[in-house]
Amino acid sequence: MLLGGATLIPDLAIIDPKFTVSAPKSITAATGLDALTHAIESYTSKKAQPLTDAVALSAVKRIFKYLPTAYKNGTDLTARSEMSIAAFEAGVAINNASVTLVHGMSRPIGANFHVPHGISNAMLLEKCLSFVLDGNYPRFAELGRAIGAANSSDDDKTASEKLLGAIRELCAVCEIPTLAGYGIDREKFFAVLDKMSEDAVKSGSPANTVKAVSVDDVKIIYRSLWE
Repeated sequence: MLLGGATLIPDLAIIDPKFTVSAPKSITAATGLDALTHAIESYTSKKAQPLTDAVALSAVKRIFKYLPTAYKNGTDLTARSEMSIAAFEAGVAINNASVTLVHGMSRPIGANFHVPHGISNAMLLEKCLSFVLDGNYPRFAELGRAIGAANSSDDDKTASEKLLGAIRELCAVCEIPTLAGYGIDREKFFAVLDKMSEDAVKSGSPANTVKAVSVDDVKIIYRSLWE
């Protein structure tokens, strides 16, 4: 269930990166990659608009540059500061442009198998984006070029695919496990796959994706996590 409302919004938020220095590497990875997912999904959402584009793109660039350092050396205050800013930017972006397929599919994994939200996002990110790239190659290409994974000579399709490669490398740096590596039982996963797929679509988030997503599409992506 998703809960929202004015009573859940604080009057004041203080972002102090010093409080993140002691966070374990697993928390750094989960929150950092959750923020990356927020930024990428809001930038490529059907609800994206110029103001969310600005903060989302800024967040993506910061995260690719500073998350590896924050993960490897949690006491690096520059990296922690930049990641704190990026997380805030990505939060502003999703609150105005929403999220898409990754979040829709991530929540059921968390609900059924207690995988931290940012980790389940990371498990899904490359697979889900591989499915949606052709819905808007130019948008994904912009991200690939912005982080330096692609250059101006690459066509949009190539630049989009290079973005996926950069995401794969970042997840490897942050030691994101597979479902099996996390300890999830394959048979138990497949036993609830149909229900998870229905719940993912019903959440509404996949409807913001730049191409149509059906329950059958979601099932295929879930199954691909075991390939």
